Amino acid sequence: MAAGMIDLGGGHHARPITLAEYRAACTALEDQIFGGNSLYAFGPPVRSAPPLGESWNWGVYCGDQLIGWHHAHARDERTVYMADTGLLPAHQGQGLYTRLLPHLLSAFQAAGFTLVQSHHRATNNAVLVPKLHAGFFLQGLNAYEGGLNAALTLSLDDTYREAMHVRSGFRAARGEAARRLGLPSVPAEAARAVPARPLPPEAGPGTDLGGGYTLHRVSPEIYQEVYGQLEAAAYSTVSFDWAGAPEGAPPRGPLWAWLIAHGGHVAGWQSSRAWDARTAYMVNTALLPAHRGRGVYRRLLPHVMAALHGEGYPLIRSHHHLTNNAVLVPKLRAGFRIQGLQADDHGLLAVLIHSADEVYRAYMDVRSGLSQPSGEVARRLGLPLD
Repeated sequence: MAAGMIDLGGGHHARPITLAEYRAACTALEDQIFGGNSLYAFGPPVRSAPPLGESWNWGVYCGDQLIGWHHAHARDERTVYMADTGLLPAHQGQGLYTRLLPHLLSAFQAAGFTLVQSHHRATNNAVLVPKLHAGFFLQGLNAYEGGLNAALTLSLDDTYREAMHVRSGFRAARGEAARRLGLPSVPAEAARAVPARPLPPEAGPGTDLGGGYTLHRVSPEIYQEVYGQLEAAAYSTVSFDWAGAPEGAPPRGPLWAWLIAHGGHVAGWQSSRAWDARTAYMVNTALLPAHRGRGVYRRLLPHVMAALHGEGYPLIRSHHHLTNNAVLVPKLRAGFRIQGLQADDHGLLAVLIHSADEVYRAYMDVRSGLSQPSGEVARRLGLPLD
C-alpha cells in the first residue's frame, strides 16, 4: 500500500489529498452527502476569509472512486479542529468513520496537538457514538446556521482529561489536575468495604440479563432500603452538600424500581419516576464497582425502557455527567438524543431524551438541522406540504 494510505477494509481506503483536491471533492459530492440537511442560506460574503493555516486532508475511496473526505485544520497552537467529514449515503453505516477515526487522531497527536475539537448535529448519533467511544467528551451545545450542534473535545493530555472530569463533577480534584486547576487536592479515598446485601426475598421474578445477572422489579420501599445501605459504595462523584434535610414535598407521580442481582446478592439498581404527563424520568442507575465494565447497563436498558414506555409515557428523560461516556455511549446507542445541558447540584450534566414516537424522533432531527421537515412532521409544525 502506498505511503500514507489507510486500509479501511471492504475495498475502502483513505489517503492524503491536497486542500485544492478536498475543495473540489466538496463541490462534486456535498449535495449528495448533505443535501437533506437544513442549513441557513447566507447571502454572498462581504469579507475575505481569514487565513486557514495548517490543514490536513484525506480522500476516502472505494476502489478508485472518491466517496468521501475528511478535512481538519489548526485552530490554535494546542488545538486541531476536525472541521468536515462526509461519506456518500451508499457507504454510510458500514463503520468506515469508526475505522478512520483512530488514524486521524494518531496523525494529530504526532503533529504535537493537545486537544482535538469537533461539532456535530446534536441528534447525529451515528457520529457522536464513535466520537465518544474514542474518548471525546461533550463540552457544549450551540445553535448556529446549521441547527443545534454538540461540541466535542478530545484531550491527548491525560491531566487535562482528568481536569474535564473534575469540571463536570464526575471526579474529585486530585494531584496534578488539582494543581493546574488551582484547587486543593482531595485526599485519595481508602478502598471502601462493599456490604454484601442479599437480594430481598420480596423481589419479583428475575429477568435474565446474561453473564449471571438478573433484573428484579421491587417496591419503592425495598429500593429505598437497599439504596440507603449501598449508596456510599456506588458513587464517587462530587455533588453540592445542601447541609440539611429538604423541606419541600417530593415529586408526585408513580415510582418504578428494580434491583440488579448477581450470585444472589444486589449488584446495582435502577429507579424511575414520572416527570410529566408524557415523560418518565430515569432517576438513578448504579452498579457496584465489581460489576462495572461487563455490559450490564447496556443489557438492562431495553428492559427498563420497555417498561416505562409500556406505562404510557412516550418520552424517557435522563441526566448524566458530561464526561461519563460509559453511560452516554450505551444511551445514545439505544436511541436517546442529546437535548440539553444543565448545571445543577451534581455538576455539569447532559439531558437525554428517548422517544417511542417515530414522528417526534423525526421532529428532533428537524430541530437539530440534521434533516428537513416533511410528511407528518411538517404537518404538525404547520408547514406547507408538498
